[in-house]
Amino acid sequence: MSELELSYSGYVCAPYLHNHDSIELKDIWMKSKNVEKLYFATGTFSGDSKPYFTESSNHYLVAKFKDSNEITKNLEKFNQDKISFVFNIKEDLFEREIEGETNFISVYYLEYGDSEEDVREIASLLVGRDKIETAGYGAMKTFCKIPSKFTFPYSESILVIEVASEKSHQSVKQYCDQTRRNVTRRGLTMTNLVSLSILDSLK
Repeated sequence: MSELELSYSGYVCAPYLHNHDSIELKDIWMKSKNVEKLYFATGTFSGDSKPYFTESSNHYLVAKFKDSNEITKNLEKFNQDKISFVFNIKEDLFEREIEGETNFISVYYLEYGDSEEDVREIASLLVGRDKIETAGYGAMKTFCKIPSKFTFPYSESILVIEVASEKSHQSVKQYCDQTRRNVTRRGLTMTNLVSLSILDSLK
């Protein structure tokens, strides 16, 4: 079985551009059994990742999916001028019930040290942070009509966390920044790629 045929669960961020393709994609995902959750979110790219993703957007449809192959077909059909991201979760680090709704999804990449031991150590630090609902480790794929000028070198070392909190997005972002600093203090480099502030739950 080739790598291309493997399917994963994970997250997809597709630019919401208020055009036919965006609306069509939203309707498909709202009806799809493959999509467990669907959000409308604002994406904020870190200074470190911005140079790689110049075709990024401000607003995204963010879906939590079961089968990445189906998502790939959707994005190939509705490919746009702004970049779409698929985060395939190859390893669920943990998942737990937390009071409150998911209001923030933060995506990181590990620049150095993506050994199993390093990932386990990061997971043990994340699980100690009480607002984090889920954490998953995997890889990223992108889709865009306009080819990227630079190849993102850390696409195989992606970490995604979901945060549930009633506090403001700014407050939750500070919480995530503190979490990242806690990991960095242990000698592991976890760099923010994009922060997704959830504005509305569509499904």
